Amino acid sequence: MSEDPTLKRKYYGPTDEVAGFQVRPGKFLRNGATYVEGGVNFTIHSNGATACNLCLFHRGEDEPYAVIPFPEAYCIGNTYSMVVFGLNPSEFEYAYQFDGEYDPQKGLLFDKTKYILDPYAKAVAGQGTWGEKKNTSNRIYKARVVDSGYDWGNFKNTNLEPKDMIIYEMHVRGFTMHESSGVECRGTYEGIREKIPYLLELGVNAVELMPIFEFDEMEDVRVVDGERLLNYWGYNPVCFFAPNTSYASKREYNKEGNELRDLIHALNSNGIEVILDVVFNHTAEGNEKGPFFSFKGIDNNIYYMLTPDGKYYNFSGCGNVMNCNHPIVRQFILECLRYWVVSYRVDGFRFDLASIMGRNEDGSPLNKPPILQMLAYDPVLGRVKLIAEAWDAGGLYQVGSFPAWNRWAEWNGRYRDDMRCFLKGDYGMAQAAINRITGSFDLYGKENRGENATVNFLNCHDGFTLYDMYAYNYKHNEKNGWNNTDGANDNNSWNCGVEGETTDPEVLQLRNRLRKNAFAILMCSRGSAMFLAGDEFCNTQFGNNNAYCQDNIVSWIDWRRKEEYSEMFEFCKFMIDLRKKHPILRGRSGPSGCGFPEVSVHNKTAWNSHCESDTHMIGIMFAGRTQGNTEDDIIYIGVNAYWEKENVQLPTLPLGRKWRIIMNTEFEHTKDVDYHKLTKWTGNCEIVMCPRSVVIAIVDKS
Repeated sequence: MSEDPTLKRKYYGPTDEVAGFQVRPGKFLRNGATYVEGGVNFTIHSNGATACNLCLFHRGEDEPYAVIPFPEAYCIGNTYSMVVFGLNPSEFEYAYQFDGEYDPQKGLLFDKTKYILDPYAKAVAGQGTWGEKKNTSNRIYKARVVDSGYDWGNFKNTNLEPKDMIIYEMHVRGFTMHESSGVECRGTYEGIREKIPYLLELGVNAVELMPIFEFDEMEDVRVVDGERLLNYWGYNPVCFFAPNTSYASKREYNKEGNELRDLIHALNSNGIEVILDVVFNHTAEGNEKGPFFSFKGIDNNIYYMLTPDGKYYNFSGCGNVMNCNHPIVRQFILECLRYWVVSYRVDGFRFDLASIMGRNEDGSPLNKPPILQMLAYDPVLGRVKLIAEAWDAGGLYQVGSFPAWNRWAEWNGRYRDDMRCFLKGDYGMAQAAINRITGSFDLYGKENRGENATVNFLNCHDGFTLYDMYAYNYKHNEKNGWNNTDGANDNNSWNCGVEGETTDPEVLQLRNRLRKNAFAILMCSRGSAMFLAGDEFCNTQFGNNNAYCQDNIVSWIDWRRKEEYSEMFEFCKFMIDLRKKHPILRGRSGPSGCGFPEVSVHNKTAWNSHCESDTHMIGIMFAGRTQGNTEDDIIYIGVNAYWEKENVQLPTLPLGRKWRIIMNTEFEHTKDVDYHKLTKWTGNCEIVMCPRSVVIAIVDKS
């Protein structure tokens, strides 16, 4: 039998000519636009369209120089695929047009006059300069073809245990945009890379980047009191596969994303993981009054949750809701996350308003949401961190009950709220604080998810900074232009008697102690720890708890405060280092040799765990041996949230061992401070804790 001659063919040439271009049927399983030998392969799918055109534009132009209809033979099922030969990817941009039924009450919005952005585009054209008005003619978004041939070499992800992560949440632009940042490439991926020595000095081992999927910061530009306000945070995605090119320090035509890859490579090489904050709950197309540039023109009734009359559900608070559990949308989300893991080697994802991903197509909550289960078991995502913001704007709150399959962790909103209340002295919060510090097993269970399920935090991008939490009782969002009606009202903050800035030394001293209390307890709580960039040196948003639109000093980190609040910075470094040196603070260990329980709870009296509504002093002792250690690791954390001093009894140690106080927020933190000597002792195991203070003691090995 002779060999099939087609098996020897290495080059598949054109089979047809359409609109003056040499073409052939494409690679139907390869979504998006990709290089092939001699040309570019374009693949896109639509369930409801009756025809599709490929539109080619010269760079920067809004009118196409070519419109190429997909021949009927180039459609298999609902997928259109075509190779166009002779294209130079650096010279063109592309979009699509779809024809089909237009019936808004059915959710069908096909309009063959609209230019549609490829949802699988690896780069969006014309977005490269931050703050520049783009796409002025009917908001046309066009895509670019990207060469993703980045050489990762022998790169290996860090693969930290979730409970070992110390996560530093940052905004790419805001982290280095202020002139005091001292970097050359301010407000960019490269700017973060320049700051890696700082991150290593601080001691964090993971960064969580606020949205870096392509978004249009000029989407809702407006001027309030002379200040130009933008869509600064970026929680309004335009394209899920494309990185925000305005965060790059230089133009990367057809190489978009490589500066971000360089950053991820450099961070991981220094032991720092990268988590992306991703927004699959809605898009920038908004509701029926919003723009029309992508999913609306492809399959509006599939990609969005629609009411029976074709309107948009709004569980996101942003105009529309992605229909995450529709099979097509599930496939899209999975492909997207796989792409970021394989092509960018990211270590994890934090899912904004993740409870939306647990809703059915009619908006009702599902018991076992298919998309969440699919991501939990996907083999490519097998070692990736999956972190849910387990609530949405439609009232679904799932902290502790988010469908997890022992894979999903959660931003622990209960930790934030309970600990804020306890630390400022609220009544009836002692037991809740104990639960949060010891791993929130009341929420997540001990045997399965355990401390790997909880991401503990007190402050994040949404709400007050740590500094503002103890400087303001009320939000001050007037500069946002909504008459201070936006942003949360339940901040559980305390201004220590004076609203905002003050020169009162007693108030300043109290605020400083409360900030240190909060950070110390966060670093001593079991589970992952997360804090907001700049909190380590008292960055402020001047009381704004919803700075989503503030591309200015309100949101930018002011690095001058690192010197002004150097004591707080050194204290935070100390606490991070302490957490790293004592794994018992982060999670469970083996049994202790001395017979102490792994976790014990105390109040003013040792071994008395009873809590009343007026209990404001708690002591928590962790004891055990971590793998490879032959000595017990015993740590006592005392928290006096009361406004008066307390006499506190520490547990008596066995075998003549003695406690050594290694941290006491009553005193200023300096390089050579001896907390043990400064602490007032009234007996062998009895100390005096000043009002609103935290003490940490370990076994003295000297």
